[in-house]
Amino acid sequence: MNYIEVVFEIEPFSEDYAEQVIAQIEELPYESFATENGCLKAYIPEEKYSAGDLRALLSAFANSPDFRVKSSASLIHEQNWNVLWESNFPPISIGGKCTVKASFHKGLPKTRYTITIDPKMAFGTGHHQTTSLMVETLLDGEVKGKRVLDVGCGTGILSILAAKMGAAAPVHAIDIDHIAVSSTEENVRKNRVRGKVVALCGDASLIQAGRYDVLLANINRNIILQDIGTYSRALVSSGRLFISGFYSEDLPMILEEAKKFSLEYVTERRRDNWMAAELKKVD
Repeated sequence: MNYIEVVFEIEPFSEDYAEQVIAQIEELPYESFATENGCLKAYIPEEKYSAGDLRALLSAFANSPDFRVKSSASLIHEQNWNVLWESNFPPISIGGKCTVKASFHKGLPKTRYTITIDPKMAFGTGHHQTTSLMVETLLDGEVKGKRVLDVGCGTGILSILAAKMGAAAPVHAIDIDHIAVSSTEENVRKNRVRGKVVALCGDASLIQAGRYDVLLANINRNIILQDIGTYSRALVSSGRLFISGFYSEDLPMILEEAKKFSLEYVTERRRDNWMAAELKKVD
């Protein structure tokens, strides 16, 4: 299948503005989004792309006092797409304990955990700072025998790692994007953890109260602020919430909101102004 890559130049660029653009065009059948070098990139099957529909939706930002948006589109042939994502997905080692690789990577040094991820049109290869921060946090956490929920699972990398670390089966993985859910299911099979991870398509309304010992949410600041009360209710007493997808300066407002829902700060990690934090449910 051929895809159209649409590059949105957002000036000034911020993750919040990128989220606004995504929200504006989400009625169009884009299958995935990524931010790179101060741009938002979106991918849509060639036969579903309409430049007119895109222009009509982007016109909502024409008089925005906060930011400007320009877009350009290019065709990515199926063969070229595979070459593109393979060339941009080198294997990585996280914390010396976990290797994340694609199925075409061979002969790599052994680590305690090896996760095979073929991302294709979904995201979560471990290369983004937030994913690697979450992997590091999970590796240092107490997971064995714990009931784990992964919200915004992407390719399923965190769910698969939790399963390999001995989390209680099944680990629940949730994402609002059906492409991400399909990718997680495929990667679960590749990593031989079928039955140990169950992927569901939906939002925070799927989360059951008082069920989980560990909840993972690598999403973004606004969704975390919106759903943190639901995350808290999902945790048992002394349960742990691992969050990422936000900048260092966002942490104080997240912690302030967390206090309202009996969540207290435990620790944090930082990389290139991105953050991951661990919170604890208290009675």
